[in-house]
Amino acid sequence: MIDLPEDTPSDAERKMQFLYALRSKGVTDNNVLSAMEAVDRGPFIRGLFAERAYEDMPLPIACGQTISQPSVVGLMTQALEITPRDKVLEIGTGSGYQAAILSKLARRVYTIDRHRRLVHEARAIFDALDLNNITAITADGSFGLPEQAPFDRIIVTAAAEDPPGPLLAQLKEGGIMVLPVGQSDAVQHLIRVRKTAQGLEYDEMRAVRFVPLLEGLGKDT
Repeated sequence: MIDLPEDTPSDAERKMQFLYALRSKGVTDNNVLSAMEAVDRGPFIRGLFAERAYEDMPLPIACGQTISQPSVVGLMTQALEITPRDKVLEIGTGSGYQAAILSKLARRVYTIDRHRRLVHEARAIFDALDLNNITAITADGSFGLPEQAPFDRIIVTAAAEDPPGPLLAQLKEGGIMVLPVGQSDAVQHLIRVRKTAQGLEYDEMRAVRFVPLLEGLGKDT
């Protein structure tokens, strides 16, 4: 059971600064901003770095993974153009923060991680926050979730050399996938893929740095 802290006046001021920082980095969609205002980043970060939860920076979490900086979470979410009827697949649950944001915008969120510990901890936070439209699964995310396909939106929070074929196959026509691509952790770009009747359309968004997308399950499973 996770105890969630109550807001104080200083928390309200910190939240205003948090939202201002998001806007200054290009997160301008009101629905996305409202979702990020509604989901406190604090419960998703534990230990030594908990006090830095409201800074716009990536932070380490368990299993050698990271929680992305809020502005990148906001920009990726904004690029998905989620509607309330959408079914979303996330590859890379991590802390669960991105899935929680998605849950405020979409009808249903499926999130996959190769680390059982991360999925277990994320589920506990989802339960504490009453986020009942998220299904978190321990699995090899590089293969997607074919039994629930197709998806309206897919987001990948780990970098692959190219958009994985199984994920593209599980994206609906008219759907959008957002992911980082690159051959090393030093050269990665965030891209958006639109699946149309004529084929795939690619938009390059910005330089980023993510952990690599790995096949198989984590050693903690």
